[in-house]
Amino acid sequence: MTRYGYAAMNTTLREEGVRANRGMRQATFEERGLPYAGELAERNCRDLRRIVEWNLDHDIRFYRITSDLLPWYSQYDLGDLPNAAAVREELEAVGALAADHDVRLTFHPSHFVKLASPDGSVVDNAVVDLENHGALMDAMGLSRTPYNAINVHIGAHYGDKEATGRRFCENLDRLSESVRSRLTVENDDTESLWSVSELVDVVAGRSPTAHRTSSDDVADEAGIPVTYDELHHQFTHRGLSRREAARLAADTWETTPIIHYSESRRLHAGDPTVRPQSHSDYVRGPIRTYGTGADVMIEAKMKERAVLRYRERRTAASGDGDVSR
Repeated sequence: MTRYGYAAMNTTLREEGVRANRGMRQATFEERGLPYAGELAERNCRDLRRIVEWNLDHDIRFYRITSDLLPWYSQYDLGDLPNAAAVREELEAVGALAADHDVRLTFHPSHFVKLASPDGSVVDNAVVDLENHGALMDAMGLSRTPYNAINVHIGAHYGDKEATGRRFCENLDRLSESVRSRLTVENDDTESLWSVSELVDVVAGRSPTAHRTSSDDVADEAGIPVTYDELHHQFTHRGLSRREAARLAADTWETTPIIHYSESRRLHAGDPTVRPQSHSDYVRGPIRTYGTGADVMIEAKMKERAVLRYRERRTAASGDGDVSR
């Protein structure tokens, strides 16, 4: 049975002041330092636990954790916080909930994480950010598999797509097992960027074409699962149908695949001036998994409310489970 999830903010609990992304300005961090960062981190992790508990109460067992869980995390290690033990205790409690109730938890670092950049300092920062995500997952005791994915984009081509793909694969060697074992890569929403078929060719090591690029040797070693985003695919389809792209991406996974599903705000609003890639508040569906058995991350502005409304409408319309065709 497909699980439907949502990302980061729970709009219902946010109205009660529950959120896991409390942060501060750089000036505040410089003034108040690690003690205040630790205070916010502990509150965020405590509220993360409340969000996961709320999800369980509403039978939502797929959730993407905010990447802003620990404020200014790039400037310190988790163990540097004065209250590191308390923060770890909250993280362990979240991990225990996930283990006991089969909750799938993932991360999606920001678009600033560019592992394929030709700028060494940008790559250095990307590695730090990814390692921090891996450290949080380890603290929660989550599996070192793509089941608990750390999902990224290549996100650029830098004027030479082949060289960019090669850099991405080469820079995987800079990642620890904590990150490397969980990493997944998603197709983009801009025609010039990365499609499902290109990602499968370059990072999954399973080419759908007879012709392979000179990055073959690196790609064959990469084996990174590809996350299929259905809205993005409309802009980078490369002649593949949605079914073909979803199944091609799913074949790169050795655990339950993940599909991202959203709908264009332009269509919902009937406003041609809205950017077509912008997400709608809710989704109408039907959401199809094309026989892949994938879990679906619903990327809609109304978050958990969008998940609940879609499930209710699907149940009312069909009274059965997964829509797979």
